[in-house]
Amino acid sequence: MGTTTFPQPNPQAKMRLFCLPYAGGSAMIFRTWPSHLPPTIEVCPIEIPGRGKQMKFPPYTKMQPLVEEIAKNLIPFLDKPFAIFGHSMGGLVGFELARLLRSDYNLTPLHLFVSARNAPQVTPTKRKIYNLPDDEFWQAICNFNGTPDGVIGNEELIQIFLPILRADFTVLETYVYTHQPPFDFPISVFGGLQDPACTDYELEAWQEQTTAAFSLHKFSGDHFFIREHEKVLLQYISQYIS
Repeated sequence: MGTTTFPQPNPQAKMRLFCLPYAGGSAMIFRTWPSHLPPTIEVCPIEIPGRGKQMKFPPYTKMQPLVEEIAKNLIPFLDKPFAIFGHSMGGLVGFELARLLRSDYNLTPLHLFVSARNAPQVTPTKRKIYNLPDDEFWQAICNFNGTPDGVIGNEELIQIFLPILRADFTVLETYVYTHQPPFDFPISVFGGLQDPACTDYELEAWQEQTTAAFSLHKFSGDHFFIREHEKVLLQYISQYIS
């Protein structure tokens, strides 16, 4: 059900960068990435069920089955060294994906990149929204500033997006962290200076999840700072892995 998409298959690439979107997002958010990264890196956006080319499949509402589904579909593409990038929800999914690949397949990425997501062991203080009535839930989503242009006020599109977003927030807000040994590969974290969703402490706490190098980079902007700072963000990524 969950498939990896290759916008620009690149047989010359030395490695693959698997990219996981934010809640409600699709693989399309990474479409411009290949043009800003060296040709040695093949960008592999992951489309998860319920959106984009996977629209006809029901979205997942629990972390573990979602990660198992992704891992199963990635196996054919793990014949080259790889790294994982995730923004917001994608950061947490990427973390759990790396854990599953380590425990079940004995495979680890070269690097984990996490953007706009608090460390998993830090208990979130924000109120849960996944079980709010539709109108209150939608208002809470709009407050994140992440709603795609053209969706706000468009009742038909809202009806398409609502169940996907609710499923994604259910994945996030019912997630239970379990203690496992830290990773032995580097973790790099990116955050927005004006992002109300992540404090410095919540971002810095990712350091506990690795015995290797850790770095934190902050950008001006809110939860979706990656839109304005895509080029610089990708410069950092290519420095670390190419």
